[in-house]
Amino acid sequence: MNARTDPRAQSPAEAPAPGPAAPAARSGRRPRLARLRALGGSPLQRICLLVLLLFVLAALLAPWISPQDPTFGNLGDSLLGPGPDHWLGTDQGGHDTLSALITGTRTSLTGPLAVVLFSTVLGVAVGLFTAWRGGWADALAGRVLDVVFAFPALLLAILAVALFGKGMTAPVLAMAVAYMPYTARLVRGLTLQEKARPYVAAYRVQGHSAFFVTVRAVLPNIAPTLLAQSTVNFGYALLDLAALSFLGLGVQPPTPDWGAMINQGQTAVLQGRPLSAIVPAVAVVLVVVAFNIVGENLGDRLAGRDPR
Repeated sequence: MNARTDPRAQSPAEAPAPGPAAPAARSGRRPRLARLRALGGSPLQRICLLVLLLFVLAALLAPWISPQDPTFGNLGDSLLGPGPDHWLGTDQGGHDTLSALITGTRTSLTGPLAVVLFSTVLGVAVGLFTAWRGGWADALAGRVLDVVFAFPALLLAILAVALFGKGMTAPVLAMAVAYMPYTARLVRGLTLQEKARPYVAAYRVQGHSAFFVTVRAVLPNIAPTLLAQSTVNFGYALLDLAALSFLGLGVQPPTPDWGAMINQGQTAVLQGRPLSAIVPAVAVVLVVVAFNIVGENLGDRLAGRDPR
């Protein structure tokens, strides 16, 4: 082989520089922590983060920042407009709308968060197990998930209320079961794709257990897509729980809740004082939209994509 055809025969000008080239190659791999530094992203992303931060702070600091007691109502102050004593006016029962909105942030956010956490844990466990085990276990789990798919989350929550009574616990558990198939199906499909990749075969040849491969290798690779799905589930869960409270089956008075506030504001809308119903409805829309935008951008960045 002559010098022209031999790839090892290079001129000094063409030869790679020794020493500094190796660190440069290593620095080309972006660590996960470095990706998180760009979380701020676009102005829209920053606005959504600010909105979520304000609502989270309101939920944490509600007892100290609420202007008045949200459970105390004065019928003489019914349906007042915005003013120095009531910045967002009052509702039909004379309760301060701003105080009820701030305190209601707790139940309105913790309920969907619990639904997402429970459904994600169950869905990840079922999806990983069925994809890795296959065979009869995969077929049986698929049929069970098909049955659960047939029941809307809100219907299961209403059935749970009918069996166990009104409140937050029963609807949250029922909705977690209803949302679990979405996560399980997604995790199963992604895991089957990852199983076909060479790195999984390399782990198995080295003698690592299935649990080690799924938890240490497969799960981190599917986490960005799983995060995006969880944000979508959070928005749907918030809407479903708000609808349940609107129907009078969720959080019960005197505990403030956004869905219950919209329900109580129906009469005010008919009387030409819609502010007590519009304020919690706007809060629901803001949280759902902001959470979805932040979650999708975060999922893109963790996956190495640059959202625009």
